[in-house]
Amino acid sequence: MARRTPNISVPDEIILRKIYFIRKQKVMLDSDLAVLYGVPTKRLKEQVKRNRERFPERYMFELTPQEVEISRSQIATLNTKRGTNIKYMPFAFTEHGVMMLANVLKSKRAIRVSMRIIDVFILMRESITNNLEIRLEIEHIKRKLHNQGKNIELIFQYLDELFEKKENPKQRPQIGYKISNLKK
Repeated sequence: MARRTPNISVPDEIILRKIYFIRKQKVMLDSDLAVLYGVPTKRLKEQVKRNRERFPERYMFELTPQEVEISRSQIATLNTKRGTNIKYMPFAFTEHGVMMLANVLKSKRAIRVSMRIIDVFILMRESITNNLEIRLEIEHIKRKLHNQGKNIELIFQYLDELFEKKENPKQRPQIGYKISNLKK
């Protein structure tokens, strides 16, 4: 009898909470990925080290101690229990690194979870693009309104000048022939 693997469904919200912005990139940390993939972090790191050529700097990088401190304060990962503090600097995986990681781990769960993670990355990119388009459209509307405001001010200025002229008309000299009242 063939073994059935359960259908793994990871909610988008869980994945979104595990995506961080480090070094101007959206990344996921090795410990978070290990939990999602159902493997110990130590095993995940072993596979990465064995397949180092698959993970160039643009796919995966190791955090510096300063970045770890910053991330600890942002995501509250510091535990006070013995043995739970970070001994080794975590790896941060970009979107492409996550996909490569699924190829290295070679489990069905890793492949399915990676596809969900990539889908969430794509959704994030689309929402950022949509937000950018909306912002550009708002700026375009603001510019139009600003120009219309200037035009309306100009119209009111002309109207004020016209009303002023109507209230205080200038005496204009008569033009044409002057006929005197001569009696014959």
